[in-house]
Amino acid sequence: MNLMQRTLLCFGLILGCAETMADTRKQLVVKVLDSFHQAAAQANGDKYFSLLADDAVFIGTDAKERWNKTQFERFANPYFSNGQGWIYLPRDRHITFGNDAQVVWFDELLDNENYGECRGSGVLVKHGESWLITQYHLTIPLPNELAGEIVQRIFSYKEKNKEAH
Repeated sequence: MNLMQRTLLCFGLILGCAETMADTRKQLVVKVLDSFHQAAAQANGDKYFSLLADDAVFIGTDAKERWNKTQFERFANPYFSNGQGWIYLPRDRHITFGNDAQVVWFDELLDNENYGECRGSGVLVKHGESWLITQYHLTIPLPNELAGEIVQRIFSYKEKNKEAH
C-alpha cells in the first residue's frame, strides 16, 4: 500500500469515527425527547421534569403559557398526580447540533388526539454526560390559507374579553 492509499484509508477511518460519534450524540438527544413524551403519556412527573434543566422554559399554545420549570411543575403536577398525562406522538424530527456539540436545536411534528397535528421545538444543552431540555415550545401549525380567518377570530376574541374585564 502506497502513502496515498494509507492516507486515504486513515482519512476514511477518521470520517467514519466522526460519523459514528455524531450518530451516538443524535441518538442520545432522540432518547431524551422520546423519554419526555413517554413520561408525559404515563403521567410520570418525576421522570418528565428530570429531563428539564433547572432554568428550563416551557412555552405552550396559548400566548399566556410561558412557564419556567417551577411554574410548569405547578401547572402539570395536579394532572400527573391524578394519573392524567398527555400523548403527543412525534414524527418528522429534525436535530441540529451547535458547533461545539454542547447545544442542540430541534423541531418535530407531533400527533395529538385532541389538537391534531402540533409542532414541538426547542433547545437541549449538555450538562455533564446528560442532555437536558432548556426550552420546549408547543405550537399548533396553522395552514396559511386559514391564517386570515383565524387571526380575525383571535382579534374578535381579545376584543370581547377586553370588554368583559
